[in-house]
Amino acid sequence: MALLVYVDDIVLASNDTQATQNFKRNLHTCFSIKDLGTLKYFLGIEVARRSEGMFLCQRKYTLEIIDECGLLGEKPADFPIEENHKFAVATGPLLNDATRYRRLIGRLIYLTITRPELAYAVHILSQFMQSPKVEHMEAAGRVIRYLKGSVGEGIFLLAKNNL
Repeated sequence: MALLVYVDDIVLASNDTQATQNFKRNLHTCFSIKDLGTLKYFLGIEVARRSEGMFLCQRKYTLEIIDECGLLGEKPADFPIEENHKFAVATGPLLNDATRYRRLIGRLIYLTITRPELAYAVHILSQFMQSPKVEHMEAAGRVIRYLKGSVGEGIFLLAKNNL
């Protein structure tokens, strides 16, 4: 049995139905709890269960990021980052407002929970949070345009897995 607690939300995962029911009864004697049933959404992560396994995605969160950046009408990109990029030696001007860049990269870091293919691009872009340049923001915009073409992507966790 695994228990995940975040502020006033609890996710309980177990392969023993009886133990789960006992735990919930005991918890209810100590606290006023409400059982919301099978997990569908938690901390921006959508959960879809099938007999083959569980699909996790952040579709709504991804759409919020795209909308916040004003790129809903943009053409999608085929891949998140250019090959042979030279961001470390970028010579362009610094961004006027680095806060916007930092917020965007922070949101992208959270998105990598269900989108591991973004990890490399986000890792590279996160190295420039202290002094982001225009080139870095343009590269982050490419990641957003990539997301636009793959909004519903996520990660599938197989039910029959040794992990």
